[in-house]
Amino acid sequence: MNSFGLSPLLRQALQGQDITHYRAELLNKAAQKPDAQILLDLALIMQLTFENEQAEAFLTAALKLQQTFNLARADKDALRLLVVKTPGDLTANTPIECILENAPVHMDVVYVGASLAWPQELPPYDLIFVAVGEADTHNAVLADLAKALAHSPVPVLNRPQYIPQLSRSEAYDLLHTVPGLHMAQTYRLERNTLQQIGAGQVALEALGLNLAYPFIVRPLGLHGGIGLSKIDRPADLNAYLADVGAELFFVANFINYASDDQLYRKYRVVLVEGRPYLAHMGISAHWMVHYPYKEMKEFASRREEEAHAMLHFDQEFGQRHAAALSGIYDAVKLDYFGFDCAETTDGRLLVFELSNALIIHACDDAVVFPYKLPQMHKIFAAFYTMLKNRVRVLAAP
Repeated sequence: MNSFGLSPLLRQALQGQDITHYRAELLNKAAQKPDAQILLDLALIMQLTFENEQAEAFLTAALKLQQTFNLARADKDALRLLVVKTPGDLTANTPIECILENAPVHMDVVYVGASLAWPQELPPYDLIFVAVGEADTHNAVLADLAKALAHSPVPVLNRPQYIPQLSRSEAYDLLHTVPGLHMAQTYRLERNTLQQIGAGQVALEALGLNLAYPFIVRPLGLHGGIGLSKIDRPADLNAYLADVGAELFFVANFINYASDDQLYRKYRVVLVEGRPYLAHMGISAHWMVHYPYKEMKEFASRREEEAHAMLHFDQEFGQRHAAALSGIYDAVKLDYFGFDCAETTDGRLLVFELSNALIIHACDDAVVFPYKLPQMHKIFAAFYTMLKNRVRVLAAP
């Protein structure tokens, strides 16, 4: 492999190929001479092989050597994009390398964080994209970025001051009045409170919140269903807390969104300048749907349904929920973001969570999912067009 990067490595990992053998080559090079790019590549490989502590160590070492890196090269007349990231795992930032894979864009990234201030010198750029994802731990850096970019001479996409409102607890306040939309109110509860509920010392109703059994619970800061569970009774809560050692949790009412056939359909939608696109549709027998590759591979009928949903998205799903989708974009005020959603039994758009760092990619097996590649390229083309239009507006007399 001549060059490393998120898209090619993710594609190999998702298709079951072994990417660990790259480590020996890179570790040997790093031992000969400290090189920030090699350390960054090592961090990425460790993230994709779920060796998070080592990934963090390599990323920290890389950023001690330099703060900016080139992600993609292009012709001298190509659009020059500066991407702003913060140190973290694959969920910490927008995976823009996947979105702009093979696009004619010269792309550099600058890392900012607690000990990484906005640098005085940067590579030349035509516009800035803030890739820092929503997280409690990112609020300080996003606030600093809002000040640093307030008077940027070039366009800034995904203004940092709007990103914290994507939080599970803040999103309800932002969106619950949008016509045609339904969202469970999410609360932050401490471990001690949940322990008291599980022990029967405090009744759920006594909290004065809009909570009832069954409800769902997950630790703050985790994604992809990690630590997520449905609680039907106090005993379930006791068992859950015995396995999960977090101190702060998100809690919300469980909303049964099963279709008439008792299958759950979860959609991942992204908005590019307000226009919605379907990134995937997972169909599962279980309420916790994480684009279930096993089930989607097993049932051809489910893949056919996903292909139909993508092909007719604008006329069907997009039309049914046009008012809600427009209301979401108007409220969020970001150029690019996405959300996981479903449809309630009474036909409303049920939004689970918002994010500007959803992993959107074209790395699925094209033999099994032949319909996905054209759909993802449609999203990627819209994103690139958005960048070009912003630069064009700036250059206009």
